Amino acid sequence: MNTTSNIKKLSEDLFRHESGKLTAVLTKMFGTENLDLAEDVVQETFIAAMKVWPLKGVPENPAAWLFSAAKNKAIDILRRNRFTSRFDFTDPDRKLLQSEYTLMTTADKIMNQSVSDDLLRMMYACCHPEIAPQNQIILILKTLCGMSTGEIARAFLLTEGNVTKKLYRTKEFYRENRIRPEFPPDNEIFERTEAVLRAIYLIYNEGYNATHGEEWIRKDLVDQSMYLCRLLAENERTRLPEVYAALALMCFHASRMSSRISKHGDIILLAEQDRSKWNTSLIEEGNYYMNKAAFGDRITSYHAEAAIAYEHCIAKRFEDTNWKNILSYYDVLASIQPGSVVALHRMVAIYQVYGATYTLNEVEKSPYKEEWESNYIYYSLLGDIYAAVVPTEAENNYRVAIELTRSDAEKKLLRKKIEELY
Repeated sequence: MNTTSNIKKLSEDLFRHESGKLTAVLTKMFGTENLDLAEDVVQETFIAAMKVWPLKGVPENPAAWLFSAAKNKAIDILRRNRFTSRFDFTDPDRKLLQSEYTLMTTADKIMNQSVSDDLLRMMYACCHPEIAPQNQIILILKTLCGMSTGEIARAFLLTEGNVTKKLYRTKEFYRENRIRPEFPPDNEIFERTEAVLRAIYLIYNEGYNATHGEEWIRKDLVDQSMYLCRLLAENERTRLPEVYAALALMCFHASRMSSRISKHGDIILLAEQDRSKWNTSLIEEGNYYMNKAAFGDRITSYHAEAAIAYEHCIAKRFEDTNWKNILSYYDVLASIQPGSVVALHRMVAIYQVYGATYTLNEVEKSPYKEEWESNYIYYSLLGDIYAAVVPTEAENNYRVAIELTRSDAEKKLLRKKIEELY
């Protein structure tokens, strides 16, 4: 028997999974200049589901019910606006939506076409080169991942008002420029896909290692970003080496997700994780995509990061980790993507290979030392290095790290490390 709470949970899960598809299809009907309207119809459709399903029961195919209900709402709106200027019926995608004789069959055809293609087109529209990178991510989270402005604000430490303004400006850009959701031409596919992939991976990172708030892992963001990346990997136009490499990297990291948090919500470090809980199917899937990524003449940061993650996945115990291999991959990553963040993570591998004294000398010589001083990971690493030899110095560094991190779970872990020093 379906209880109201079960139906609410089901509808919330469906909203996460189906809202992006519905928004993409409705935007094809309405045009990107009416993106707000498409989102409103999606919201109204899920509200309708929450009213009807508790009374009549959950339909056999809930997703099909949602698509049918959204289509009917869209048809009503198109009928009411057939002779207004709200919709551009001269557009080839909407030409047949103006006539009553062809409205129903055309709406059916649009709804039954490849939804994955529509989603991909929307991703490219969201990552238009004239839109700021952060705004691209915010738009994807709102339109394709079904996140509210409040959730987005919490995820990126912004105010809801700030998120709303960014969304408004982006949608205004679509309205003014009549941006179409479409695949870029062949001569732009690499550059545009790179932007889409960057946005997807940033969403994945925020889900896998949330930088703000109480939750350290946001599985909903991880699942959504992997779903979007798979769409890129499955489409013949976007099957690029870096897409496969990024998907391999996501699989390798996601395989360890269930062992990273205790039942009390505490972070479990890699050295202490129960490796029997690691998802071997995801590791195999990651290996499959790594093999598929080995074509062409480009080695990207995703290739190098996936190779690092793979080394962790194949080690039976933490002590068996091949840190020399990992360091060599970090050398490759640093040559592809030089910068303070990669250099700092490389220091962790240097510490594992060469020990404390050598690492501290490398830290002092690094051109990034000043930049690291605003990064909690830097002080956490120094704390780990000093823990066995100068506990008071370790504590000082851990306390600085606590002040710098915005993650509650990270703060808790650092306090635990301090307790274990003495």
